Amino acid sequence: MTGAPGPAAIGHGPTPEPPSSPAEPHGSTPQPHGSTPEPHGSTRELSDPAGKIETGDPQGGPLRSELVGGGVGGAPASTYRIQFTPDFTFAHAEAVVDYLDALGVGALYASPVLEAVPGSTHGYDVVDPTRAREELGGESGRLALHKALKRAGLGLVLDIVPNHMAVGPDDVNQWWWDVLRNGRESRYAGFFDIDWDSGPLLLPFAGDEASEEEHEHYRLVFWRRGNTELNYRRFFDITTLAAVRVEDPAVFDATHGEVLRWVASGEVTGLRVDHPDGLADPGGYVRRLKQRSGVWLVVEKILGADERLPVSWSAEGTTGYDALREVCGLFVDPAGEAAFTALAEEFAVPADFAAVEHECRDLVTRTILRAEVRRIAALVRDADQAEAERAVAEVMVHFPVYRSYLPEGLDAWEAAVTAAASPAAAALDRQVRAEPQGELATRIQQTSGMVVAKGTEDTAFYRYTRFVALNEVGGAPDRFGVPPTEFHARAAMREAGSPASMTALSTHDTKRSEDVRARLAVLAELPGEFAECVRRWTAAHPIDEPSLNMLAWQSLVGAWPITADRMRAYLDKAAKESKVRTTWIDHDEEFEAAVAAWPEQVLAGPVAAEVASFVDRIVAPGWSNALGQKLVQLCAPGVPDVYQGTELWDLSLVDPDNRRPVDYEVRRRLLERVQDGWLPDVDDSGAAKLLVVQRALRLRRERPELFRGYRPLEASGRTARHVVAFERTGLVAVATRLPVGLANAGGWGDAVLPLPPGEWTDVLTSRPASPLLADLLDRYPVALLVRGDRTSAEPTTGV
Repeated sequence: MTGAPGPAAIGHGPTPEPPSSPAEPHGSTPQPHGSTPEPHGSTRELSDPAGKIETGDPQGGPLRSELVGGGVGGAPASTYRIQFTPDFTFAHAEAVVDYLDALGVGALYASPVLEAVPGSTHGYDVVDPTRAREELGGESGRLALHKALKRAGLGLVLDIVPNHMAVGPDDVNQWWWDVLRNGRESRYAGFFDIDWDSGPLLLPFAGDEASEEEHEHYRLVFWRRGNTELNYRRFFDITTLAAVRVEDPAVFDATHGEVLRWVASGEVTGLRVDHPDGLADPGGYVRRLKQRSGVWLVVEKILGADERLPVSWSAEGTTGYDALREVCGLFVDPAGEAAFTALAEEFAVPADFAAVEHECRDLVTRTILRAEVRRIAALVRDADQAEAERAVAEVMVHFPVYRSYLPEGLDAWEAAVTAAASPAAAALDRQVRAEPQGELATRIQQTSGMVVAKGTEDTAFYRYTRFVALNEVGGAPDRFGVPPTEFHARAAMREAGSPASMTALSTHDTKRSEDVRARLAVLAELPGEFAECVRRWTAAHPIDEPSLNMLAWQSLVGAWPITADRMRAYLDKAAKESKVRTTWIDHDEEFEAAVAAWPEQVLAGPVAAEVASFVDRIVAPGWSNALGQKLVQLCAPGVPDVYQGTELWDLSLVDPDNRRPVDYEVRRRLLERVQDGWLPDVDDSGAAKLLVVQRALRLRRERPELFRGYRPLEASGRTARHVVAFERTGLVAVATRLPVGLANAGGWGDAVLPLPPGEWTDVLTSRPASPLLADLLDRYPVALLVRGDRTSAEPTTGV
């Protein structure tokens, strides 16, 4: 979700290793500091961003969107997400601008680039929002990148983090350091959400009880006390990410001044807001940011399967997890559900998602988010404290979505209150309804999203492993696929209501990449074969925890070929996130050792050959699914994002696996051949996917008028269910679905896709389009048609 740092890196961020962990990055429970000196005498100058918003002339030529009538403040044709790190800086990004331009990208979509914790590999741990990060190249590097983007006519969409900043018992964050020095008298005391009435600030950073210290304005305490006694709001369970009160206009100005200066200077053309659900007033924040910036604005709001973005928000839409569920689910065969449920039950894997989800949410309210529950319960009037805590926890556990925004979302609030058993729920409900903008209502809504994220995404998704292709951020694991009728209805709704919303298939937070999901979707067509494999393989190499065992075999198949080191790191994280046999802070070392040994044992033994043989059976259908879902995403309503490197096959698992370096030289060479007219085979190179991405992105950028409207197209014939197609305005996208079933049926046969009147040309092959699917899809499992002959099928600037 929100790029939280942790031992495995970005995402919600696991609760980190205890002090014995060998090399822990900045995360939820930092490495202990045996003693912390009284914070005084710092010579570093405090950053004060007030008054830094300026105007200026952008460097270079006009944006390409201006050339086609889009305007700087409008949505980009597409985005390409880049993860900036100390090893991939502004200069590295500048060096690939020409490649992104040739690929057809509309805007570079940057991970956070403000000053962060030294060495941070993600940037969500900002320590100074008033300057560009030095490790990325600082202000000069940022401006050089901006000029390169302007010369190429590309925009820059920036990921910003309003909810929290990185803090600790040292002076890495000067605003926090001033709070430690001066307490409530600090000029920054109101910047952070601190419960000053509870006493001195509690810092849970000491390695043990013997290292605890009392200071004038804070107490350094044993890190294990953080989850129950913390007196400042944080990002999820990460004590080194302290919440920032951007609802205060002065704090908003201080934390956003520099970014808004970049916007005013034309150097940033779009904004992505991280974790809005943690804010006191997300809608008010978004409206203020939109008014102050005037640029394309999307928010990382994780919607439930049937939820829509609040209508009062001024954002163009979400960051695309809703579209991800719809597009990927389109390629999952619902007929496989019963067999996968039976397989799960055979191996004692939980098969009731609602029960697993409830259990996991309840767990996080009793453990890692205990301090938050207590702070909220203390605000409930006319109720016993213990019952108030129970009521608060129960309401948050029962939320049908991440949170409400009262008075918006009242149905979700009522459902949660109704399901709560504590008698104190009535008092809680009365107070919240009477004071919907009060502190109690604000805090419980802020925190319910934390409970859902940590309980569902970061726990239940690792326990309910029946069919993990569905276990995705914004996903619905209990809904086995998305029927074409549902997909078309939701796509039409997006076009009508939020046509500039971002769409995505892979992100830095997804549990597995789009191509892993595409391959796993094939298993829904082969449930019996896969079940037999799991039985044999488990008999040879069992993992003594059923959910992890089922997850391991699916992940091995989905990411094959994979090294033992990558698989080991993934399973270690999965085991700790599930919190069944071990956790990030309470270890079962014997179990962890067995899990760590599993990948090497499997890969070095005869089962490896069986896995390879089975993957050979499903790899081609997986490629078909991958091309299909990519074309659908790129052509359907919304602004498509391409996550770094995924223009070729990408078989990554959860972070940090999905942040490995991208080989742009390989991509350049392949793209040059594609531009020269090469039609690659669908093979291991992934060049066929690059072809699809480049052709679709170039059309989006050069002929935006084609990507308007939405109308489903229906095929006829015995195999018609194996195609999904839709028309925009002078453009038709066609994709194969359920390819194993199609092959078993003997191919397309006489199936026909009636096309709208006129001559149509496939942009991928430059051939005239035939309504016979056997002809239209004989070269690739997808087709991208535009009205007219071959000349009209080419983007205005050529390919």
